[in-house]
Formats: sequence, structure tokens, C-alpha cells
Amino acid sequence: MTAQILIWMLSILVLSVTLGGFLFTMVSNQTLDRQYQLRALGIAATVSQTPQIRTALVAGDPQHSIALLATGIVDTGQAAYVVVSDRNGIRYSHPNPALIGQKLEEPVAVLDGQTHLGFDEGSLGRSANAKAPIRGADGSVIGQVSVGILETTEHDEQVQEIWLIIGFCAVVLSLSVAASLLLSRRIKRVTFALEPAEIASLLQEREALLHGIREAVIGLDDDGRITVINEEARRLLQVEGTALERPLTEFVPPGRLRDLLTGALPGVDQVVLTEEALLVINRMPVALSGRSIGSVVTLRDRTEIEALVRDLRSVQGLMEAMRALEHEYANRLHVVDGLLELGEIGQARSYVSQISATSRSLGEGLRERIAPPELAALLLAKITVAAERDVQIHVTEDSRLEPDHADYQALLTIVGNLLDNAVDALAQSPRPRTVTIQLDGADGVFISVRDNGPGVPADKIDQVLVDGYSTKEARPGMRRGIGLALVSRIVRRAAGTLDVFPGPGGHFEVWLPADAGPNDEDTQ
Repeated sequence: MTAQILIWMLSILVLSVTLGGFLFTMVSNQTLDRQYQLRALGIAATVSQTPQIRTALVAGDPQHSIALLATGIVDTGQAAYVVVSDRNGIRYSHPNPALIGQKLEEPVAVLDGQTHLGFDEGSLGRSANAKAPIRGADGSVIGQVSVGILETTEHDEQVQEIWLIIGFCAVVLSLSVAASLLLSRRIKRVTFALEPAEIASLLQEREALLHGIREAVIGLDDDGRITVINEEARRLLQVEGTALERPLTEFVPPGRLRDLLTGALPGVDQVVLTEEALLVINRMPVALSGRSIGSVVTLRDRTEIEALVRDLRSVQGLMEAMRALEHEYANRLHVVDGLLELGEIGQARSYVSQISATSRSLGEGLRERIAPPELAALLLAKITVAAERDVQIHVTEDSRLEPDHADYQALLTIVGNLLDNAVDALAQSPRPRTVTIQLDGADGVFISVRDNGPGVPADKIDQVLVDGYSTKEARPGMRRGIGLALVSRIVRRAAGTLDVFPGPGGHFEVWLPADAGPNDEDTQ
């Protein structure tokens, strides 16, 4: 198909140049004819105004001076002939001396007092002819000057112009052919030698693929302009209006998300927490025939899946805690059974009362100080799970929180993530490993979590709240670098504050205003 297009282009070029050359030649010939007529008219007008010609014509030219003057003009090569005649048509000069004194075959044309231009089929051949009147002293027409320039002279100049036109057309045609060949090669390179039907088929397949998959897809060229974007990508990035051929930076504000999309920040399966969703981003460069043509970015919405994974991890932690408690209670039952077997009934009763009071006191103490039952249950579960990892979680004695304070779902997310981070940070620390949490509802909700681990380095304070940042190894099925970023988003939406203090020892403080409304999305 490309070869056919090239052939058609060349055919049109040849036809256009040929037709243009022919028309230009015709116009040039007509212009040249007109120029020779005007040249002849100039000579005729000059001769008609010559005093010697006028005087001799009035006197009847007894000295034959008119013929001599006309012959002198012809000898200069300016004209092929100069014929002077009176108003009756009697010739006083002519290239053929035998015709001098004889009458013109045609009427005298200038008796109307005007000049006349045309072509004359005379005895010397076809010529460009001009006739001018000779006027007497009173202004009346007393004769006529007829000047002719042979067509052979004009033809020689026309041939020169035609060759110039042919040369010009040849140059234009050569340049056009070369440009067509270069254009054809460029089209093949740009389209990767694909035929139009193949390009149309690929376009249909691309559109079907882009809008038929659940993942968000964005295509970028080497300059960072959007070449492809599907509806899912528009939804996740909140892109509205025309996006094609516009820079991606117009739609994505500065930050980690933009850096990942543009390739400024490399990585595979990078996690980004936006205001609305948790995204997993991959960016792959694209090259064809060894030439870079841009990149393809895929985005997966992992918001719901990540929430389910975290819930599952929480359930698994509770199951591990229950399994540990099962062993602990089994050991205690063995002690009770042994005491009963030995007949130490009083001692068995005292032992059972002691362990019952210890277990009950922890839960009752939390319920007395932490009114929201969900939050108290979360703290009790975290204490139990941390104990199995040899970490002690202490709730300060001055902690108080009423049931009408803030959104308990947001509190569950904040407290859960801060405690999990503190327990994980103590994994490699020497014993004793302690985490202290303080809750205060006197003015809004104040949460403080401290641990005796290494803490956050002073130069990392600004990075720990960025989504995807983590110094811990990833657990199977669980993405790191999300917890603190999620806490930061909840606090920001509630118009609260989150402060991170440098180590040694981890120290995080959160304050939420009392009027912070519930937001279900914050629990994701």
C-alpha cells in the first residue's frame, strides 16, 4: 500500500509539473508576443515623430530620404522592416525597393488617428507589427509608419525561455521525487512499515483492550505527554476533559505519585496512598526496533484488598494469641487437676481465684478508663498478641476516653497502626521491650505511643509518613509502608496533628479535634 501511495504521488507530481510547464510556456509566449508588439510600436512612434520623415512626406520625398532613414533603422537590427506610406497608401520605403511608390494592398489603418498592434503575414514572413500615424503641422494624419519584427527573432527567444522552463520543471520534479521518497521512508519508519489496514486493526484491538481490562493503563511518549488513557485511569487519577497529547504533570500534583508515573522514582509494584485509594504502580519503558517510543504505566486499586489483608492479619494475630492462651490455660488446668488429685482443695480454690482476678482485672481496668468498647477490645487484643512476641504494652493510668469522643473507627485505625509499628520496631531490640500508650479525651482526642526501641532517626522524620517508606522486611501478602501514611491521611482529613519525634525510642503523638466527623474511607 505504501508503494502504491508513492507511485500515485509521483504520477500526480509529474502530471502537475508537466501541466504547469505547458501553461507557463503558453503564458510566456503570449507575454513575449505582446512585448515584441510594444517594441515595434516604440520604433514606429519614434519614426512617425521624426521631423525629417514628416517634412519629406509633405514634400513628396523628392530626395528619397525616407527610404534611406528606414533602411538605416533596419540595418541596426531593431526591426525587420520599416514601411512609410502617405494617407493614400503610397509606399515611400520598403525592404523590397521594387514596391516603393506602389500602393498598399490593405487600407491605411491609422486614418482614425490611433496606433494599431497585431501580426502581419507580409512578404518577409509572419511578424509582430505596429502602425503609428504621421501627423502634419495642423495635427491631421498625413501618413503611416508600419514596423515589423519577424517571428523568427521572437521564436529564438521563445526557445530559450522554453528551455529555461523545462530546466526549472526538471529541478522541481527532481526535488519533488526526492521529497516523496524521503516522506515515504519516514512514513514507513513512523508506522513501522505497517499498512493502513494493519494500523486500523491494531487501533481497534488497542481500544478494545484498553477499555476491556479492569486495571488502569496510561501510555506516555518520551516527552511525558499522554498518548493513551482508559476510563479506570481517569477515575483513579481524577482526570477530566481532554487528556491526550497533554503533559501528565498537568493532571497530577507534585509528589511521590507524580514521580512514580513519570519515572523520576523507579521501582516495581510501588505503593502509593492517595486521598481516595491505595494504588500499586508499575512503569515499563517501551521500545520498538531499538527505538524508545515512551512508556506504559499500570495502576491497580488495592484499597479493598489491602483492607481485607490487614483484617486477615489481625484475625491471624488473635488466633495466635488464643492458641497461646490455650496452652497457658491448659497448663493452669493441669495445676488445678494436680492439686485436686493431691487433695489440696483449698489450695486449688485459692489458685483459681488468683488467676481469675488477674485476667479479669486487666479487662475491667481498660473498660473503666476506655469507654468505647471496640477500642478497649482492640487494646486488650494488642496487649495479648504483643505479649506472645515478648513485648509489654502498657496503657497509662491517667488514660481516659469517653464514648462520645471522635470517630471510633478512625481511632481503631490510628491506635492499631501505631501499636503495630511500635511492636515491630522492638523485634530486634534487647529485653525488656515495652510500649506505652496514653489516651486523653479532655480536649479532643490525644494519643501518644512510645517504645524503648531505636526510634526514628532525625534525618528520616520527613520520610516515615510517606507512603511506601519502610525499614522493615515485607511480610508475605502484606505491603509495608502503609500504616503511618494511612494514619497521616486520617489525621489530615480530620484537621488534626501528627507529630513524630526523633529517637532513641519511638515517639508518636496524634491529636484529633472533638468535632472530627466519621469517615468510612479512613478505615481502609
